[in-house]
Amino acid sequence: MDFDFEGGEIPRHWAGGSVVGTAIANSLNLVFPDGERFFVRSVNHFLDQIHDPGLRDRVKRFYGQEGQHAREHERLFEIMRGHGYDIDAFLVPYRRVAYELLAPALPPKLRLSITAALEHFTACFAEHALTVRILDEFAPPVMAELLLWHAAEEIEHKDVAFEVLQVVDSSYALRVAGLVAATLALLGFWTHGVVVLLGQEPELAWRDMIRDYAEIRRDDDGVAATMPAAFLAYLAPDFHPAKVPNDALARDYLESIGRRQA
Repeated sequence: MDFDFEGGEIPRHWAGGSVVGTAIANSLNLVFPDGERFFVRSVNHFLDQIHDPGLRDRVKRFYGQEGQHAREHERLFEIMRGHGYDIDAFLVPYRRVAYELLAPALPPKLRLSITAALEHFTACFAEHALTVRILDEFAPPVMAELLLWHAAEEIEHKDVAFEVLQVVDSSYALRVAGLVAATLALLGFWTHGVVVLLGQEPELAWRDMIRDYAEIRRDDDGVAATMPAAFLAYLAPDFHPAKVPNDALARDYLESIGRRQA
């Protein structure tokens, strides 16, 4: 996509001037790249079990999209460093715990199940972003473009990992185990990132942070409303990401920027 991060005038507190809102968004930006690569590895482990040509083709497109997402978000790392953030204070322990200690210790099927659940969460976040379009109001244009493009493509491949999981092992217990593990991991690492980043805002007192967060919640429920609903939806025995009617949102946005897949 070649987003112009350097020339896009991204201020330190780019999320509408909110320190807390910026920390929440920046923390997710830090989590994304390694997470996207984990998704690809988890699905690729079972590629030899995918014999349907259509699904294999979608899996390969999934690899390409996730790789692009990782690269584009990783380009923001230098922008954050330029803003004075010590992002390695988060990245080093995150990578060590998540991908050197935890991930290798988990069975491959559970890693795949975690990936399917996280893909569901990201698709739900994406639906919210493309529906509310609050990014257009409080984010610099280049950040809005990055996040909305990513959102649309997450919806586009929302069911790929889930479909692979169904081929490999359609156990409901495995699906729920992946959901629980995914929820704990996402909330844990995301929150840790927020704490690390806010710890680098010495001029901001805790009461100011609480007031700042209350302002965010008043303007946009965001994850506070989206994640619990997404969790409960995934628990339905007959759940399938393809049943979530948000494809038109992605299609319309990708068409508007000339990036819809043929």
